[in-house]
Amino acid sequence: MCRILILTHMKLISRMITIAGLAAALVSCSDKAAGDKDFKFLVDEFADLKIMRYQVPGWDGLTLQQKEYVYHLAEAAKYGRDIIWMQNCKYNLEVRKVLENILENYKGDRTCESWTQFETYAKRVFFSNGIHHHYSEDKFFPECSQEYFQGLMTAVGEEAKCADLLPVIFDPAIYPARKDMHAEDIVAASAVNFYENVTRAEVEALYAAMTDPSDKTPVSYGLNSRVVKGEDGKVYEDVYKVGGLYGAALEKICAELALAAEVAENETQKAYIADLIAYYQTGDLKLWDKYNIQWVNDTLGTVDFVNGFVEDYNDPLGRKATYEGLVNFKDVEASRRTELISENAQWFEDNSPVDPRFKKNEVKGVTAKVINVATLAGDCYPAAPIGINLPNADWIRREHGSKSVTIANLTAAYSKAAQESPKSLLSEFAWDEAEIEMEKKYGGITGDLHTDLHECLGHGSGKLLPETSPNALKEFSSTLEETRADLFGLYYLADPKLVELGILPDMEAYKAQYSSYIRNGIFTQFTRVALGKKNMEAHMQNRKLIADWCYEKGLADNVIEKKVRDGKTYFVVNDYEALRGLFAELLAEIQRIKSEGDYEAGKALVMKYAVDIDPELHKEVLERYAALNLKPYGGFLNPEIVPVEKDGKVVDYKIEYQDSYLGQMLQYGKKYSTL
Repeated sequence: MCRILILTHMKLISRMITIAGLAAALVSCSDKAAGDKDFKFLVDEFADLKIMRYQVPGWDGLTLQQKEYVYHLAEAAKYGRDIIWMQNCKYNLEVRKVLENILENYKGDRTCESWTQFETYAKRVFFSNGIHHHYSEDKFFPECSQEYFQGLMTAVGEEAKCADLLPVIFDPAIYPARKDMHAEDIVAASAVNFYENVTRAEVEALYAAMTDPSDKTPVSYGLNSRVVKGEDGKVYEDVYKVGGLYGAALEKICAELALAAEVAENETQKAYIADLIAYYQTGDLKLWDKYNIQWVNDTLGTVDFVNGFVEDYNDPLGRKATYEGLVNFKDVEASRRTELISENAQWFEDNSPVDPRFKKNEVKGVTAKVINVATLAGDCYPAAPIGINLPNADWIRREHGSKSVTIANLTAAYSKAAQESPKSLLSEFAWDEAEIEMEKKYGGITGDLHTDLHECLGHGSGKLLPETSPNALKEFSSTLEETRADLFGLYYLADPKLVELGILPDMEAYKAQYSSYIRNGIFTQFTRVALGKKNMEAHMQNRKLIADWCYEKGLADNVIEKKVRDGKTYFVVNDYEALRGLFAELLAEIQRIKSEGDYEAGKALVMKYAVDIDPELHKEVLERYAALNLKPYGGFLNPEIVPVEKDGKVVDYKIEYQDSYLGQMLQYGKKYSTL
């Protein structure tokens, strides 16, 4: 449960690009240095999405060896691209290849409305790594007709696939949701490609038989496999490994990782890359744990990376992980703030408002830093987190610690993009000028601090009781874990300790984050959800759970007040101190639920507070938001890392910034297709 996703809404100036001549679609912008005031962050806008570029400050300060290390790690990350597409739905890759063929080879009219509608659909599919919305998880559909779509397929020689793919694309009854948490059988009803011909009961029985409740260092059973029922009726795992499922992609990843190891910064990095390669070659989860232990203990290197089957958000049972890759290097100056937090991790653990039984007696190995990413891949691309805390295995976190990062250059890209337009969500939904000015004054620092506290301390805090299974909360584990981490950060944002450490300017600052968090959780985040739909994404569920629970529990004392002015609804925090007390109360309960593995109590909280959206409130927020002409979701193009040769030898690696969204997608389809 490692991610913080950007949930603020920022308007960017539209700079739409034409796609005529997509055969040469990648346009280099290497002449624009990272610090160039003319650098444009927005690439494209369509549907509910905006595509941005991020800069890579500090690149020229890396040594040639470090740049080469980053280059090979980045190539390894991108070679896993096809895996996430296959994991999200078994038809995704076939659909993508058809879209690529049409975009590259269709010779007909590209100026009509139907083509524009098709192109928008293709862009949405590329963004979501499949046919389901990356956040709401519902299937989305082309606005062009099925007949037009079929004509495009026929025109480029794909008519043989029409019978299979057109129903998958157009029929709302076929794979309606990537993950369906309300079905009678959430495994059978979900479109994710983690299971084939099996029921929830069969899957749970399979892993129950594997698991030893007395094992204090259990592997993450099921993390890297697909569960299948064979013709003989037996249920088994199809493991991701070289020579197994997704083997061709993993072979390419391993080859680039081996090249990266040759130029690693230290012997520790070489050792855990070797373990990661061995894990991919065998599928042995013990090697995955060995890799993670060594990785979390590597705190000396400048360059770092994530590569693996990491997060289980997409699995309805919260067990199986999607592929992701992220390559980064440390921002030394900005990391001083996070280092102060991690150095005081034991103080924060000791003083948290949870039952002492659930606190760690000794906080081990908590490290935190601010990073700049150089490449995003898999489930981190194009939509990307702004904070990460890993590893996820509870016993590794307990015994060896964790790494927490705040991703500075992605956060900066959102902020810089917002400055390209005077419009903002804040002006529409904040109650008064005082609230707006407080956000302008303190919102940046408190937002960053909340991310730091969430990742560095929140996820790393607390412990399970010895008898509690790490998978006890099942399908509700992701939402409850994000709730726990957010509450930890919110509670401590108002603590004088932060002022004492010099990382919060004064004791008024936290109020900006409290107001914006409640406003977002209870109201404005639902600009991301279609009217009539439920709130299904884990991070959005966690925010709604916190905001709605605090609103309800504080009603008698008017802690959070619902106000109406000129027919518009606002939510205003009246008592910040009391709100902190409610955060503390809920944090204590969520920690108890996790520590004891209280599935029923966790389920009750999520189902009562996190899922259903008030239809009248939802309608209002969508109408007010539509009038602003904003895009609720954002994602990124990667810069290209380009070797510079002289006399047949690589003498440098340069960063080139690309400005064609479809161009990069088509380029990746050619270069990194493996399955």
